[in-house]
Amino acid sequence: MASRAHALSIKAVLTALILTCLGSVAPASAEKYASIVIDMQTGKVLHARHADEARYPASLTKAMTLYMLFDALKSGEVRLNDRLTVSRHAASQPPSSLRLKVGSTITVKQAIYALVTKSANDVAVVVAERLGGTEKRFATLMTTKARAMGMSNTTFKNASGLPDTQQLSTARDMATLARRLLEDHADYYGYFSNSKFTWGRATYKNHNRLIGKVDGVDGVKTGYTRASGFNLMASAKRRGRRVIAIMYGGSTARSRDQHVTDLIEAAYASFEPVPSNPTLRSTLSFSAIQTPVDPNGAALPMLNGKVFGVTAAVTPTFGEGDQSPAED
Repeated sequence: MASRAHALSIKAVLTALILTCLGSVAPASAEKYASIVIDMQTGKVLHARHADEARYPASLTKAMTLYMLFDALKSGEVRLNDRLTVSRHAASQPPSSLRLKVGSTITVKQAIYALVTKSANDVAVVVAERLGGTEKRFATLMTTKARAMGMSNTTFKNASGLPDTQQLSTARDMATLARRLLEDHADYYGYFSNSKFTWGRATYKNHNRLIGKVDGVDGVKTGYTRASGFNLMASAKRRGRRVIAIMYGGSTARSRDQHVTDLIEAAYASFEPVPSNPTLRSTLSFSAIQTPVDPNGAALPMLNGKVFGVTAAVTPTFGEGDQSPAED
């Protein structure tokens, strides 16, 4: 009896250890949704839900990759016309990609357009290897830079946002990144409003479909994996006033786009003064915005914007990089 009790005790300890280890690399919450809206002019947080809870950034990661590339351009480490060579590791990245061949080259300027518009994973690695030597080292440099910028809850493990349980960030940290892109790299920020990019015989439209449709929106980046749901880092400027809106965990690209549109519209509505109580306008503006219906529905596998049936022959295991199955 004693030996059996001892065995059960050991089993309980081992189970606890396994659960602890699993918990150490997973987000703090099973929920995917999170959002924040910031007034760029004052830094005031106009709205926040789960803004400090760990989430998977997916291709929002590429906004940090681009920040690092803009740093390198500003310092003179690289120039827009420099040609970057494609390694075997870069060429092996899953879609979304430009399907770059080993040994081929792409200019820095083309790489920027490919990351902003197509969200190409192979290009993200090409940039990472040029600036960091290896993608792993570049991810460490990204994390170090992020922490120096005040993104204290962000860890990068790759340059693209492809699934990695240890690659985590928060809505607040991503808002910080968007703000720093605008402040530190205003000369390059215009790339984010690019509507399309042509590579070879193919022309790719920007996955950020709010550009040109929602008044003032001029960036920044979309993202999707099955673990993250549909994410969006957006910024808009109207009448000289800019807001930043971050959303994680949409169940579809369309519902995510609508929710972020609602957040942006509420932000500008909140700037309209209410006599004797300016804070009340902000409260009223955002009170009608609800958490999206089925915010965790994004865990369902998607193909061309539709739920991929369990009877299908193939189930996608990635979906990062805003590939068409992810960003229809």
